[in-house]
Amino acid sequence: MRIAVPNKGRLHEPTIDLLERAGLHLENGADRKLYADTVDPDISVLFARAADIPEYVADGAADLGITGLDQVHEARVDNVSELLDLEFGRCRLVLAAPEDGDLETVEDMAGKTVATEFPNITADFFADTGVEPDIVEVTGATELTPHVEMADAIVDITSTGTTLKMNRLAVIDDVLSSSVRLFGREDVVDEPKVEEVRTALTSVKQAEGKRYLMMNVPKAKLDDVRDVIPGLGGPTVMDIAEKSDEAPGASRSGDGKVAVHVVVDESDVFETITEVKKAGASDILVTEIERLVE
Repeated sequence: MRIAVPNKGRLHEPTIDLLERAGLHLENGADRKLYADTVDPDISVLFARAADIPEYVADGAADLGITGLDQVHEARVDNVSELLDLEFGRCRLVLAAPEDGDLETVEDMAGKTVATEFPNITADFFADTGVEPDIVEVTGATELTPHVEMADAIVDITSTGTTLKMNRLAVIDDVLSSSVRLFGREDVVDEPKVEEVRTALTSVKQAEGKRYLMMNVPKAKLDDVRDVIPGLGGPTVMDIAEKSDEAPGASRSGDGKVAVHVVVDESDVFETITEVKKAGASDILVTEIERLVE
């Protein structure tokens, strides 16, 4: 099975990092121009332009692809299914016009000219609104086109809005919200190996922002500690085994304490440690979680 991933740009490094954390280590590095093997002999990686990945998947050059939702919509492929939102590379495609102009609504765009690197997304957006502007495809510096009289407005990507403000452009409407997704060709999405990849990537996403807490708790204080733990589900409680003085290698339950393990949100760690310590816990250990399979 082949996974197509961005070969450069802002999506390349986060994608490779995600694959590594999911256990799909690239055997011959991420700097190769075309292919890389992974530790799984049945999975390889194909490096491609982010905009080309939907076509690679649709045409069978790859089985899975990792790229932005905007790229899939722009490619207009009809045999590719979204499998997982990977929740990075977030951005918006917006309709924007000069802030000191008279274009303030989508309806104002009738008969006007819109410049964009995303002509298909733009055409679909205006088709849904019933407004018919002229759409001009450009390959860069889209935000400059209204100021050199190439267009009246633009449809472009924005993450923070800073570039729009610098170029004195105001947002008229949102066109599309995008993030990086895992996509698969429809004829392979039910295969077991595809599910393995999706599970591996999901486990990394589920572990983000989570911490694993371990502590020792007197049995008499266990209910008090449980009451202040905000974990996923309930905590795991285990007897503590200690070596017995009576027979070498033998064990017994130690000191009337149990070990309590729980997963909590990273934002709750500080307060949780304070509360469980007050409730009687000791020997508290906090660790990061690489993957979490629910």
